[in-house]
Amino acid sequence: MLIGLVLVASASACTTIKSGTIGSGGVTSLNGSWELTYISGPRIAFNGLYPGKKPLMNFDTGQKKVMGHSSCNSFSGQMAVDDTTINLSGPMVSTKMACPGEGEMIFFEMLKKVNTYSITGDTTLNLMTGDIPVMKFRKTTSQQLSGN
Repeated sequence: MLIGLVLVASASACTTIKSGTIGSGGVTSLNGSWELTYISGPRIAFNGLYPGKKPLMNFDTGQKKVMGHSSCNSFSGQMAVDDTTINLSGPMVSTKMACPGEGEMIFFEMLKKVNTYSITGDTTLNLMTGDIPVMKFRKTTSQQLSGN
């Protein structure tokens, strides 16, 4: 009996979250606002790319829409999403303010590469290319989506 308890405890302690696995909430766990905390690729420090506001994304899985701001310009568009994949490479409508630095360009280029996602603990969103996280976000209550 003791061995059985140890095996059950070991098995449950070793579970991992796979791409798109988002717990019992299903795809609706993606709903809400997420603030960017990491982006791969650029040789510029994250805070140098986004010295003011950090990019913010708001997902509405029921309407299959995404909106937000790139730290400078506001954007919105359609997305294809299910429990394992996400596609954000479709056309996005965006405001056209001149933005300093490369942060906005890098943000939009990386979104085009994303094809899977995972949500950990309902507070961390990983947007991935395959199984490699290329963008990380934290859940936020902020609803400010304007470019101001």
